[in-house]
Amino acid sequence: MSKLLEGKVALVTGAGRGVGRGIALELARAGACVVVNDLGATLDGKSDGGQPAQEVVAEIEALGGRAIVNGGSVADWDAAQAMVAEAVGAFGRLDIVVNNAGILRDTIFHRMTEQEFDDVVAVHLKGSFNVSRAAAPVFKEQNGGVYVHMTSTSGLVGNFGQANYSAAKLGVVGLSKSIALDMQKFGVRSNAIAPFAWTRMIDSIPSETPEQQKRVEGLKKLVPEKVAPFVVALCADAAHEVTGQVFGVRNNEIYLFSQPRPIRTAHCGEGWTPEAVLETALPMFKADFYPLDRSADVFTWEPV
Repeated sequence: MSKLLEGKVALVTGAGRGVGRGIALELARAGACVVVNDLGATLDGKSDGGQPAQEVVAEIEALGGRAIVNGGSVADWDAAQAMVAEAVGAFGRLDIVVNNAGILRDTIFHRMTEQEFDDVVAVHLKGSFNVSRAAAPVFKEQNGGVYVHMTSTSGLVGNFGQANYSAAKLGVVGLSKSIALDMQKFGVRSNAIAPFAWTRMIDSIPSETPEQQKRVEGLKKLVPEKVAPFVVALCADAAHEVTGQVFGVRNNEIYLFSQPRPIRTAHCGEGWTPEAVLETALPMFKADFYPLDRSADVFTWEPV
């Protein structure tokens, strides 16, 4: 394999298992030194007594690469600052941040608690901000760097019982675009990826009804390691013009997602009244209204 990332240093959050593990290993194969961040926790946030990050570091070292463990929480500002400091202290620089850490607290909206909402937003959205913000001065000083943030079709399209997760993941898209705009002059790029993968996190999806069971069986075909090559490509210097975009990776398929833009307009020279909106504007727009799709309603074909 060509060493596309030779001499670069990457920080991957939530890298002990699943998609994050695959990304950390693939970055190392491409020549990057890697900070493997993982709490070593169960899905409800409690310690599981395991050392997944250490195991990934051992795998990287077995490949002849260099890596260190970081056990900090992305939801904690100081811990995020420490991650970046450890990367620079160990390897002298930081070139890549992959915001992958995540949790689920799936609950139908009218039963969702404040804590369930706050916990998910704290990890996915605030965590992505914390780590990205910690790396920003380093990237600015180096006049270069790459952010890769994990979004989800739960936010881009929609899913049942995931108001907290969907809100956070769509927020990640806005964060990524804002970073791309604000840091472009420093040679910094920022993109978002919606990964399709069967991991420990989505193993908590209910599978009680025949419909749910069918969905879960389809998800089990999605290999988390398939996301990693695209991440490496995005981080390579050859992708220097790619920024502010939203992608998807689903086994051997790669998607470029649309971003919100006006698709219809209605104008009233005299100004709108509520009655005129109801009689004219909304009927004009009706044919272009989006249905209440879920992710599974859009991605209906079998993964390849």
